[in-house]
Amino acid sequence: MHTILLKPLALIGRQGTKALAASIFIGLALPQFASLARPLIGTCVFFFLVFTFLRADFGAIRALLRQPGRILLAWFWIVASLPIALGGIVLALGHDLVGPELALGLALMAAAPPILSAPAVATLLGFDASFLVTVLVASMVTTPLTAPLVADVIAGAAVPIDTSVLALRLALLLGGAAVLAQVLRWLLGLARIARERAALDGLNVVFFFIFAVGAMDGVADAMVANPVTVVTDALIVFVVAFAGIAAGLLVLAARFGAREAFVIGYATGHRNMGLLVAAMAGAVPDGTWLYFAMAQFPIYLMPLVLEPLARRMLRTPLPARR
Repeated sequence: MHTILLKPLALIGRQGTKALAASIFIGLALPQFASLARPLIGTCVFFFLVFTFLRADFGAIRALLRQPGRILLAWFWIVASLPIALGGIVLALGHDLVGPELALGLALMAAAPPILSAPAVATLLGFDASFLVTVLVASMVTTPLTAPLVADVIAGAAVPIDTSVLALRLALLLGGAAVLAQVLRWLLGLARIARERAALDGLNVVFFFIFAVGAMDGVADAMVANPVTVVTDALIVFVVAFAGIAAGLLVLAARFGAREAFVIGYATGHRNMGLLVAAMAGAVPDGTWLYFAMAQFPIYLMPLVLEPLARRMLRTPLPARR
């Protein structure tokens, strides 16, 4: 039974970027199951958190903590750059022009930490993800403090939940996942977790598939009823994704090097909106849900799109240390 379960999961895990890209389209092609999967989004987010804490190399994190300046700079960039950019656009255009539902979607994107799969994607693309894991953990730990404030400033009255309740739910979600992950680390042991890495990658992809199906709830109908809104949302989320990488390389490469700047930029432009949607128990307006659904497309497609660029960057020798 052990082999029967783990071998297919390992096979899926080894095809990580292709499996992620396929799952978003499969989710779109199964609208009849989307309404059934939508309530499972919160559960998927919880297990994404568990997997992140389960596989975190806390020894490497402790070593990297000896470089607090680099961690603080990367954390500040991830926490502040997108809220400043998106918040500035919303405030400049005005809530009336942007609309409350899109403003809430942009606020959730800006307030959310990077996607939990960012380190896994960095690894799949061939980059070292140790530093990114450290920054991701730091941003997640501070999310209950930063996210409600950012959402309130950008979206204002459009936030459908009291910010103190949102902070509490985020803290419980993150804390519960951290506790369960630690229990599993004790029960399974670090050696076995490392040995079954491919199977864990595959299980992660399975949860991403369920998440994708649920996130696509109502999207097929929206493509017919509101194609302009769908295209507009899609353009925004892809611009944010590419701009995050470009800005990271432009601003951070001198301090971190091109490879780390690339993965930090990737994390900047791909945000875990599902964490905040889960904390709100999925109670977001239809227009905000559509934006959240569109935001999944770059998350699922960009790893495959970026593979050629990653290969080119990896062929470029690292500059010699002075």
